Amino acid sequence: MGELTHFDGEGNAVMVDVSAKTVTEREAAASGKIIVSLEIYNRLAAHTVAKGDVLGVARIAAIMVAKKTSDIIPLCHPLPLNKVTVDFALLEEAGRYAVEATCLVKTSGRTGVEMEALTGVSAALLTIYDMCKAIDKSMVLTDIHLLRKSGGRSGEFTWKQQEQ
Repeated sequence: MGELTHFDGEGNAVMVDVSAKTVTEREAAASGKIIVSLEIYNRLAAHTVAKGDVLGVARIAAIMVAKKTSDIIPLCHPLPLNKVTVDFALLEEAGRYAVEATCLVKTSGRTGVEMEALTGVSAALLTIYDMCKAIDKSMVLTDIHLLRKSGGRSGEFTWKQQEQ
């Protein structure tokens, strides 16, 4: 584990100085799920939610929010993003129904895009909740995590599922 970089010697919060870092290609992917009722699952699959194209709107929300991550997370650097993609999968797992969102972000820069990928996934899932809450408010956002990242001094990371 590395040291905490967002604090100075006196414990004050600081934005990390990345000016001496080399510009490299950086990529991060994150995913998360929203557990939904069978009714919501079926309506999403059939594209019959009254508010419209839920996953299409969730995709746009994720892209928009990923681009604005530094406006939401106080010590994040504003980054020019080269690519943001969001994919969805409808899942049935042991009698539970879910939508899984995966957000991939790329940049050429001095710092990584993990927060942009995680923020994008969160926005996608929150948008699904918002657009489907009239059907059922008992949805649960879960398992939001970094899948992988590459580039930069810390190198590669790939998430390994921990046993619960």
